[in-house]
Amino acid sequence: MTYDIAIVGAGIAGASLAAELAPHARVLLLEAEDMPGRHATGRSAAFWSETYGGPLIQPLTTASAQGLAPFLQPLGSLHIGRTEDEAAVDTFLAGFAGSDVELHRVDPASFIPGLRPDWTLGVMEPSCAYIDVAAVHADCLSRARRGGATLVVDAGLEAAWREGGRWDIATSAGRFGADILVNAAGAWADTVASRAGVRPIGIRAYRRTVAQLRTSPPAPAGLPHVADIGGRFYFKPEAGGRLWLSPHDETPTDPCDAAPEEYDVALAINRFEGVVDWRVEAVERRWAGLRSFAPDRLPVYGFAEPGFFWCAGQGGFGIQTAPAAAGLAAALLLGHDPAVPGVDPARYAPARLDAG
Repeated sequence: MTYDIAIVGAGIAGASLAAELAPHARVLLLEAEDMPGRHATGRSAAFWSETYGGPLIQPLTTASAQGLAPFLQPLGSLHIGRTEDEAAVDTFLAGFAGSDVELHRVDPASFIPGLRPDWTLGVMEPSCAYIDVAAVHADCLSRARRGGATLVVDAGLEAAWREGGRWDIATSAGRFGADILVNAAGAWADTVASRAGVRPIGIRAYRRTVAQLRTSPPAPAGLPHVADIGGRFYFKPEAGGRLWLSPHDETPTDPCDAAPEEYDVALAINRFEGVVDWRVEAVERRWAGLRSFAPDRLPVYGFAEPGFFWCAGQGGFGIQTAPAAAGLAAALLLGHDPAVPGVDPARYAPARLDAG
């Protein structure tokens, strides 16, 4: 069967795009693994923050709030620093001045019991929320299927070639045909492009580590997500008084089934113990996921050449921007007006990387 659009990758980027496209086109969703979302989507730190990713990502995040509302629960995010971080706090606030993001200075000690005295700077972001990532992803896949999309797993792309305005696509699950090929392969996006005879654009994969801790005292009810203004750690409370902690690492890696390194877990704990006087009783779980970025760290949405469409480079913000990003990409694919509030499609077009 020939499809209108074949999407390579069924993580949150591919799944949300398939959900948008399925009512309007014959959509094929190809996933290399035996289940969608194994590498990045399924290993998210699971929070939604309008400031995460910076001012150029914020419009996509804010525009996604309504679509994600059923999957969000209040959390709040407290950005903290020490005296020497005053300039970083000023830069952070200036970056979102004039936006719809609510930010205000606070005393961090009033939110974090046991905070060490040198952490005197705080900026509260009340809109930050927990996000049920598994439910968001499942909802996207369900909507895609209801719209008529076909999902094929264990279907890693081996090669693709375009003749007569149509793609022939060879995968480990068989061969397929499509008019348009969408590259939503996350960390493997450049590999997919190469296998389709398209020039890679420099998508790089990075490892991010998270550990679940049991602490004494337990993480208190009402603790917000806490992030170092200098980008050296973040942690957030979880059920049962547990804590999820990351050293905010970005270690370059080849696309792979990422695994945590003991050094990164130890580094995260060392930084955490420099913030609060709590005792770490146990590391109950640890995991790592992949984040992938274009050279300028902005996502890439658009046609690189006729019939080949990029939907890649979402970094760590692919889930929180999924509704708006999928709406933008679907409009571009269908030839509609990509009207997402506050979003300039040219900012994310692949042509900008050629110019660089």
